[in-house]
Amino acid sequence: YERMSLIRQFEERLKWLVETGTPVGPVHFYIGQEAVAVGVCAALEDSDWVASTHRGHGHCIAKGVAVAPMMAELFGKVTGTNRGKGGSMHITDISKNILGVNPINGAGVAHAVGAGLSAKVRKTKQVAVAFFGEGSAGVGTVHECMNMASIWKLPVVFVCENNQYAQTTPVEYACSVPNVADRAAAYGMPGVIVDGQDVFAVWRATETAVLRARAGAGPSLIECKTYRYLGHHQSDDTTRYRLPEEEREARDRDCLKRFRERMNANGPLTLAQLEEIDERNKVLMEEAVEF
Repeated sequence: YERMSLIRQFEERLKWLVETGTPVGPVHFYIGQEAVAVGVCAALEDSDWVASTHRGHGHCIAKGVAVAPMMAELFGKVTGTNRGKGGSMHITDISKNILGVNPINGAGVAHAVGAGLSAKVRKTKQVAVAFFGEGSAGVGTVHECMNMASIWKLPVVFVCENNQYAQTTPVEYACSVPNVADRAAAYGMPGVIVDGQDVFAVWRATETAVLRARAGAGPSLIECKTYRYLGHHQSDDTTRYRLPEEEREARDRDCLKRFRERMNANGPLTLAQLEEIDERNKVLMEEAVEF
């Protein structure tokens, strides 16, 4: 919950900065998809690798990258993760085994497969996670990488964040099969579909895939059904291609809201404890902007 809350507050503060004229450059908000990044990274060791996408702030925070240097990077400061020269779509922190936020669709998948090959050659038992969106599911690099990872039984977990839209294109228009996970069979690997708004479901599926990868059994494909609340980028108007009722239904299944409801019903955390976490994260965001 701490990580999901921190991602949400980082993105909401960033949205406010953009809307009030702070020149942070082009950004792609992760709001709504927090359970995917956190559920996946909760199943990883610190030494495991993560390759990200253009919508990568959530992946970085979930893997443990500090929000202060991330914010400094967006402000173009030398104290940023990339010394102020990378911006939103190139945030990298090798100390946290983040291979990098990558603006080229599907390209980060190749980096993860390279890291997986390295781990196998060096016999380190590390696992590499490749995040990509359903819009990248048709990119040749992604298919080549899945095939290669399966042939060589590389310790790679492919995570498709299906947020229903590739920029403005709905998934049912762009994909030849109902589920991206259905394609896993063609590459001889397990393919599972999980509720991307349920952090526990994402964690369980990733844990299974990670254990398989560490055991030398090869890669897996996890498709997380999720939803991005905002536009493709900061200037994108979702009313051009989405219905308001669709967006309301998606927000009703919000991952943070569902986590709070689950804790309120069954514990072990209380709503007061969750509110304390939110307050601590607000302080962290104030400190990040000041930094």
